[in-house]
Amino acid sequence: MRYFAAAAEAAGREEEVFAAAEAASLSTVGAVRARLIGQYGEPMARVLANGSFLVDGVVSRDDATAVDGLVDVLPPFAGG
Repeated sequence: MRYFAAAAEAAGREEEVFAAAEAASLSTVGAVRARLIGQYGEPMARVLANGSFLVDGVVSRDDATAVDGLVDVLPPFAGG
């Protein structure tokens, strides 16, 4: 898992690797979201409220999206 900008600030790190047993339980975006909020609390919850996940090169906010491999946690972006 890689964290960018505000997500990295909330996590206190830029990346994290989960052990195989734990990674198996993170099989959907919803499971990843719940795990990150459980671990990092309100700061991560604020980021994820409007942020998104990059799963296999595709941006997702859908909790049902399957996860199998690298996930990037993206904060909300401003601009045009």
